[in-house]
Amino acid sequence: MPSDYAKTLGARLRAIRTQQGLSLHGVEEKSRGRWKAVVVGSYERGDRSVTVQKLAELAEFYGVPVSELLPGDSSPGVLAPAPKLVIDLERMAQLPREKAGPLARYVATIQSQRGDYNGRVLSIRQEDLRSLAVIYDKSPADLTEELISWGVLDSSARGAMDPAS
Repeated sequence: MPSDYAKTLGARLRAIRTQQGLSLHGVEEKSRGRWKAVVVGSYERGDRSVTVQKLAELAEFYGVPVSELLPGDSSPGVLAPAPKLVIDLERMAQLPREKAGPLARYVATIQSQRGDYNGRVLSIRQEDLRSLAVIYDKSPADLTEELISWGVLDSSARGAMDPAS
C-alpha cells in the first residue's frame, strides 16, 4: 500500500502533467518513449518508488523545479491550472508578414519538433511566449496584449503569465 508521501508526490506529478495538457500516453509520445505511460502512471498512483535521479529527470522533462514535485508544508503552485496559451494559426496566416513573420517561424519550428500540423491552433508554454517577447523586443505582457489585439491569442491569455515575467 502506497505511503501518504508517495500518494502526495504522485498527486503533484499528476497535477503537473494535466496542467500541461498531457495524458499519460502523451508523456510517452512527447518523450519519444523515454517515459513509459505505465511507469509514469505507477509513480502518480504511488505504486512505484521513484529515485531522486528519475524525479530530477521528470522535473526537467516537465520544465519545473524539483521542489514543486516534493511534498512539503507549502502547497504547490502547479495545482491551479494555468490559462492556456493557444495560438490561432488560421488568424496568424491572415496577418501581414511584417507583423507575423517571427511568430510564424517560431510556430513552424514548434510544429516541426512536435510533429503537430493540425493547422488550426497550437498550444505554447510561458517559456515560448518569453522567447517570442525577446524576438519582438517587448515584455511578455506587452507581447501578450499585442497578440490578443491581432486576434492570435484569446483574451484569457492575459492571466497566463506569472507576475515575475
